[in-house]
Amino acid sequence: MRPRSVAPMKIAKFGCIAISVLICAVGIFFIAVPDTSAKIIGILVGISAVLFGIIRIVGCLSKDLYRLAFQYDMEAGILLVVLGGIILINPGNLMSFICIVIGIAALIDGIFKIRISLDSKKFGIKSWWAITALAAVTAVIGAVLIFDSSTSAALLTVFLGISLLAEGLLNLYTVITTVRIIKNQQPDIIEAEYYEITDDKN
Repeated sequence: MRPRSVAPMKIAKFGCIAISVLICAVGIFFIAVPDTSAKIIGILVGISAVLFGIIRIVGCLSKDLYRLAFQYDMEAGILLVVLGGIILINPGNLMSFICIVIGIAALIDGIFKIRISLDSKKFGIKSWWAITALAAVTAVIGAVLIFDSSTSAALLTVFLGISLLAEGLLNLYTVITTVRIIKNQQPDIIEAEYYEITDDKN
């Protein structure tokens, strides 16, 4: 029986790490430069959403050993790609929409990551509590971004940056601590050969 190829798992894990770092960088940029134009904000958020959505879909299909980090990511990945595309079509005039979208994404992802952290505890992953803490913080920040979208543009940009930073750190920590890649992982379906036994006496 041939072991499963680890290439999709590596693409998913290291791709998610790279995109998470990118999201953190975008978040820090928004915090440091709150007067960034709405168009630049839209372009950066749109590109990040599309890339993150794609890598989450790949992660869901990769089927790593524990299958914790990406277990809820197929639908979320598709939604991120669609929303990112919408933002990129008109990046300069959708600031409130962008904040609500990122807020909802952070809130939902935080809730799902809390569930993942509890599953991680069952697998014996000692850092499950850190995932829980990061997920809770991310969910709260996402909720704030959703319901406080009427504030000034500069402050809204800062909130957006904090939300992206929290989301990036949450996914970065989750994928590093819960995604395990082993070279000899067996496929889910065991292939077997069947032989028909006949009675030679007849």
